[in-house]
This record gives sequence, structure tokens and C-alpha cells, in this order.
Amino acid sequence: MVVTIPWLTVTRGDAPLLVSIPHTGTELPSLDGQIVSPWLARRDTDWWIEKLYDFAAGLGATVVRTAISRTVIDVNRDPSGVSLYPGQATTGLCPTETFDGDPLYRDGLQPDEGAIARRREAWFDPYHAALRAELERLRESHERVVLYDCHSIRSVIPRLFAGELPVFNLGTNGGASADPQLEAKVTELLEASGDSFVVNGRFRGGWITRHYGRPEEGVHALQMELACRGYLREPVGPVDETNWPVAYDPDFAAPLRAVLHSIFETALDWARR
Repeated sequence: MVVTIPWLTVTRGDAPLLVSIPHTGTELPSLDGQIVSPWLARRDTDWWIEKLYDFAAGLGATVVRTAISRTVIDVNRDPSGVSLYPGQATTGLCPTETFDGDPLYRDGLQPDEGAIARRREAWFDPYHAALRAELERLRESHERVVLYDCHSIRSVIPRLFAGELPVFNLGTNGGASADPQLEAKVTELLEASGDSFVVNGRFRGGWITRHYGRPEEGVHALQMELACRGYLREPVGPVDETNWPVAYDPDFAAPLRAVLHSIFETALDWARR
């Protein structure tokens, strides 16, 4: 069953797996004239993640996805405005700069408290209402449910991290958001993939992982941050409007996609047992 409103899609399944896709949106409602450029506002999109994970519904997973760009409001940030990574560069609930530090808004046109409140009511709150509703529905029939939060990012962004990011970045908020056994099973698959990986490294999990991951209540949350080069022909060095984003090539993405498929099957098997 698929429920769609103009910007939010919920594909309902009955398996104990909820897939969150919060950063593939490219819609920029009400920002005309305020932002420096639409391309810059979309540059940090998690490009083509919805295509990479389009096998999820076939496994019986429930998928929640927003079409609203993270530049408008980031549904994976603490709504109070508290930083997820104190002391490190990051972006906020309604970002005013890109990952690279470029300003997103024209001078004096950044969102004020009133604009942020309106964006929360219009897009942030409904996204999380959908996540809560689906988790509650799945918990009615499953003792354990896995919440898997999907992300990707360019491999080299000096402002955010040193050097080249590992291909797989698994986050469980330092082990607090998921059972250690589930984390270990997913880690084994990452080790077997032959690609670089890290667990609870630079990206330990955003607000979705930290807020909903309650192992003691039967909800086990994982965040997967993928370096774009793992599934896209990512350009080396800085990107601009001529080379980013690149097109999605299913053949190029197939090896990494196979690993993700195995992760979902393993998570489902673990949850059902």
C-alpha cells in the first residue's frame, strides 16, 4: 500500500523493517528569490538513494520518503537546534550554508524564527508523525523492528572530515540505538564486502537514529552513510553544475546494492528471530 501526499510518500509493508529516506528531496518551496541558486541549494542532496534502495518494498519493508530538500528543512536534525556533533562543522535544522561552507541565502534573507517554525509545522512534524505511526503499527505485530536511515555524501569534503570518507559508515550512536548483536551482524557484512568501512566514526547517526533507536522498547535504529563513489561515478575534486550530480548507473551501483540487499535480509532475519 502506497500513501502519497504532494511531498511525502509512505509505502507500507508488514515486515519488521522501516526504511527512512530523509535527504533525497529536491523541492524548494517558497525559496524563490531568497537562495543563491537552486543548484547550490540541491548540491548536498543524497543523490539517487531512492533508486539504490528501491528493492526495499519488495522485501516487505515500509519506506518513508520526503520530496522536500534538506535546504528547506532537515528532518534529520534536532528540532531544538542543538548540534548533533558539538565542536565539529555540521549543518542545522534550516541550513544557511552548504557542507563546504558556501552561503545558501542572499544577504539578509536567511530564515528567521518564524520561518523556521512554519517549516517545522509544514514538513518536519508530518515526516516524524509518519515515522512514529509506522513504527507503532509494526510494533503491534513484531517484538523487534529495525529502523534503517539511508544517507549518502560526497567522498571528500574537507570542512566536514579529513581525507576520503570510507565507503560504508554505519552509525548506532555509539551502540545506544541498536542491539550489539544486530550491529555485529551488519559489520560482518561490511567486512566481507571488501570496501572500506567504519562503525560509529565521523557519522554516528543523526536525530532520527538517536531519537527513535530504543532497543529496550524493541526499536533498533541504524544509520548508513554511504560515500557517493561507492555507487556513483563520483567526480574527483570539487563539483560544479557541469559535473554534479552524475546520472545513476544501475550497473555501476550493482555491487554495493548487493551488499545493502544482504544487510536488509540479515536485519529482517535477526528481527524475526
